[in-house]
Amino acid sequence: MAHDMSSTPDDATRQAGEICIDASQLRPGVHVRLPVPWMDHHFMFSSFVIADEEQARLIAAMKLPQLFCDPARCKVPPLPMRAASADPTADGKAEQDELAALEAAREEARDRRTRMMDALRERLVKAEQHYRGAARTVSRAIRDFSTNPRQSVADLAAVCEESTAALLADPDTAFVLIADKGHDDGHAAHALSVMTLSLLLGKQAQLPEQALRVLGTGALLHDIGKRLISPSILRNSERNRHEEAIFRTHCRSGHDEAMRAGSLSKPMLDAILHHHERIDGSGFPERLSGNAIPLAARIVAIADRFDSLVNPIDYRRALGPAEALSTIWTREQRGFDTGFLQLFVRAMGIYPPGSLVQLSDGRIGAVVGSAPVGKPLLPKVMIYAPEVPHREAIIADLATQEVVTIERVLRLQDRSVEEVRYLLPQRKVNWSCPAQ
Repeated sequence: MAHDMSSTPDDATRQAGEICIDASQLRPGVHVRLPVPWMDHHFMFSSFVIADEEQARLIAAMKLPQLFCDPARCKVPPLPMRAASADPTADGKAEQDELAALEAAREEARDRRTRMMDALRERLVKAEQHYRGAARTVSRAIRDFSTNPRQSVADLAAVCEESTAALLADPDTAFVLIADKGHDDGHAAHALSVMTLSLLLGKQAQLPEQALRVLGTGALLHDIGKRLISPSILRNSERNRHEEAIFRTHCRSGHDEAMRAGSLSKPMLDAILHHHERIDGSGFPERLSGNAIPLAARIVAIADRFDSLVNPIDYRRALGPAEALSTIWTREQRGFDTGFLQLFVRAMGIYPPGSLVQLSDGRIGAVVGSAPVGKPLLPKVMIYAPEVPHREAIIADLATQEVVTIERVLRLQDRSVEEVRYLLPQRKVNWSCPAQ
């Protein structure tokens, strides 16, 4: 396996295009790079454009012998270097007073940043807890569907209702449900991901809340027919013609079994029967094409395909979310509703949840939160910092600063096991080469 072990440059070395400055030259709008490891100061990044006078004073209080500045990133030029005072005694007293005030300001800034990160972390933890509970319910409902289908449908509808409410209240909830899912029960995990992705697309399509609940419940049930197929066939990514024919029966058998439950609406049944149909008529079980494919099935088809690429049978072949989105758009577009596919790309964003990315300062991270409207290139990113416990991981809101950006998307298989386990702890990791 090849590792891209990109890291930040030597902190104390002037980089190409930079000039050396001191604290007296700082002011809002000046770019600065602190020549110390980023864990040794209280700012989110080591390289940034100074936002206000308070940041300039906090940097001055660090008493660093030199700072680096990239003039190309400055909004205003650095101030002229201040000459030494003729009265060092007066300067000393003033300096002590200022240091005391700056220390208090530094603590306040650190507390403010900590509160912001804690609030985001708490929301993500809450979403994770919702996922864990939902996964248990979905796993049980799928397992018991044959013996108690009405109760299973009721339980799945309750999960969908709660998930829809959570998604509408906080879009970042969906990021956790997609990106940080476990694999203890593959059926439940896939069902939850397809539900969440379908809800995201349905929301982007401006479906009303009640329609979202119907869509989500159908998505949870879309593969219910797989329970009747041998696991050896389901887990085989290289099925022969006979095995593929058996596999394709899950749409019809799932639909027929769901019909017997007696409490499912037509859109829910459509999602089960037709989620493998393709717009160009190449799908199954009925080779429907175009608008003959029911709306719910067209939405679930996109969600199902995306999750199958990100979490395939052979997880060594897994694509990152950005790769999966690109694959569907560039290679498989003819099989899906173009309008819904465009909305799906918009809903997922330029950097979909769970994407591993390299930042412009050399660090890597995982996208864990949505980008704000108007700043699609600046989502929330969890930073890989092995010296920081995962439960306290640093989450950078790139939209709140203007220097550090995402430089490129990384392939899962190009990162070390340690990095992936830190950033995506629930993902299976084994980068042995898959059998050809």
